[in-house]
Amino acid sequence: MLCFFAMGFVDLVGIASNYVKADLNLSDSMANLLPSLVFFWFLIFSIPTSLLMNRIGRKRTVLLSLVITIVSMLIPIFAHQFWLLLIAFSLLGIGNALMQTSLNPLVDSVMNGGKLASTLTFGQFIKAIASFMAPLIAAWGAAGNIPAFGLGWRVLFPIYMAIGIVATLLLYATKIHEEPAAVSQAGVGKQYANAFRLLANPVVLLCFLAIVCHVGIDVGTNTTAPKVLMERLGWTIGQAAFATSLYFIFRTVGSLLGSFILAHVKEWKFLLISILLMFVSLIGLFVGSSQWELYGAIALMGLGNSNPFSIIMSRALRAVPGKENEVSGLMIMGLFGGTVFPLLMGFASDRVGQAGAIAVMALGVLYLLAFWFSGTRQRS
Repeated sequence: MLCFFAMGFVDLVGIASNYVKADLNLSDSMANLLPSLVFFWFLIFSIPTSLLMNRIGRKRTVLLSLVITIVSMLIPIFAHQFWLLLIAFSLLGIGNALMQTSLNPLVDSVMNGGKLASTLTFGQFIKAIASFMAPLIAAWGAAGNIPAFGLGWRVLFPIYMAIGIVATLLLYATKIHEEPAAVSQAGVGKQYANAFRLLANPVVLLCFLAIVCHVGIDVGTNTTAPKVLMERLGWTIGQAAFATSLYFIFRTVGSLLGSFILAHVKEWKFLLISILLMFVSLIGLFVGSSQWELYGAIALMGLGNSNPFSIIMSRALRAVPGKENEVSGLMIMGLFGGTVFPLLMGFASDRVGQAGAIAVMALGVLYLLAFWFSGTRQRS
């Protein structure tokens, strides 16, 4: 669970992109390059990580991901140039790609397959705590309300780096039994092809696209919520930064509730409720014009988008028994949606305002609804 907290470091890129935009006077599309770059590496490293797990084990892969994440937190402490931030956030994306690919199967090893969906949801609850703390720490550091040692909003990097070091040491000292994976003797190219061949399974393919949309909506809300408040209410970044925390607060609440609800309610029914909450949220983001209307819409998005990942991941891992590592790699590759959506949203908002960015997110919600209907037909 502490590793899930470290996994949440990736979500600081949303509020960081807003502060970097203000500090360096960037356009929306340039600022959105930071979160897009972070999630680009999921496309490159997810499948190699699944193959690496087969070689060195899940625990060692998670430990490697934590070390890379710690290095990514170190760079912005000493430099604030845009190109160095690109390097730091690239390392953050690489570390998180390794972590998200290996940590979910590691939890499966610990739980021996029991209550996997509810356990992963509780992990998302822990992850969301790190996510909603990041904007608060950044805002307090920028306002001088905590000792920031001249770093301003960047004080969140040494704080999170210290937590990452603790997580690394504790996981290293923890004994976890793993069933040895079947290591293929085929060449790397053939192993890649075999992993991608799993997309021929309709359930795996639909789950992959659902992950793309879920993460795109998540990163899109993370980066766009403050901009909506700034556009509609004329707020500064300091005033609007709480919107990101509000989203993650309700994601945290939703994950905590989901970890209990999923133990008693069928996950497919719960997925529909989550999607409908996101749909109502989008209506509020489109038409809201007051602080509380927009806050309510952001809160609903946090609640709705808090549980789909665990449900989709659990469904995908069960689709191809014996290939959990490879399926996990494919699903985490779907986090590439965090690259696609912010880029499209940045271009759309540069042209027609934040309503354009919200429209891009709406496409993702519509796909999730279609995904639910397709799964219902398969079950009937």
